[in-house]
Amino acid sequence: QVQLVESGGGLVQPGGSLRLSCSPSESIFSFNRMAWYRQAPGKERELVAVSPRSGSRIYADSVKGRFAAYRDNAKNTMYLQMNSLKPEDTAVYYCNVEQEDGNGLVIDHWGKGTLVTVSS
Repeated sequence: QVQLVESGGGLVQPGGSLRLSCSPSESIFSFNRMAWYRQAPGKERELVAVSPRSGSRIYADSVKGRFAAYRDNAKNTMYLQMNSLKPEDTAVYYCNVEQEDGNGLVIDHWGKGTLVTVSS
């Protein structure tokens, strides 16, 4: 059972930057994909970025050109670099991974989330 721990959230001013990290309890090489979601106050959870095991990364239109998802294989950690932050980026950000179990079935694992607040 994969455990995910997010960190790096906090309070920043508009235009500032933050880097979120996600540390899985299992190897990132065992995941079909890695992703970041966010949920703003009073809003539905939305997909922010997806990193398939193969293929190009995909970003939500609202964050293209500002956010970048990447990983450090040696540290077994995935990151979300967030630049030029806007107040509308305020949300709880969640790490998510997709993995096949021993029976070949796909299951999603979620972190508890880390709060990002963008305000002047």
